[in-house]
Amino acid sequence: MTDFRVRRAEARDVEALGRLGAMLVRAHHAFDADRFMAPEAGIEQGYARFLASQLDDADAVVFVAERTADGTVVGYSYAGLEPRSWKELREAAGFVHDVAVDEAARGQGVATRLLETAAAWLEDRGAARVMLWTAENNALAQRMFERAGFRRTMIEMTRERRG
Repeated sequence: MTDFRVRRAEARDVEALGRLGAMLVRAHHAFDADRFMAPEAGIEQGYARFLASQLDDADAVVFVAERTADGTVVGYSYAGLEPRSWKELREAAGFVHDVAVDEAARGQGVATRLLETAAAWLEDRGAARVMLWTAENNALAQRMFERAGFRRTMIEMTRERRG
């Protein structure tokens, strides 16, 4: 699949967004089951509801990648403008929260296009920097982010409750 387009997500995309969001939850849980939420029953509907709630937020955006041949949604990105954070010691920034691509559509530039489209949207709205988080064990995504000009700036460390 090399022929796809990226566009703003619409209400008609919510079911596909839920499916892809659930895929993202499952992948992260597989990376580290102690750190990431478990993919419980109804995860597709929960993620769909969450992303649907972001579609009309002026400070957030959801893009989808769809095959031009049949309109099937094969990926999405979700990003938003974040205010200055004393807690995180950073100025206002754009934040790419999710980039997810169906396994069958990977390796064709879909994730890179979704990432770049989200980053451009954030920058067009004044974001002086675009940030994202990536799972420690997600080396493939990290390589793509680095190729897109992202650099490591923080390391999250987690400790589970003892005893």
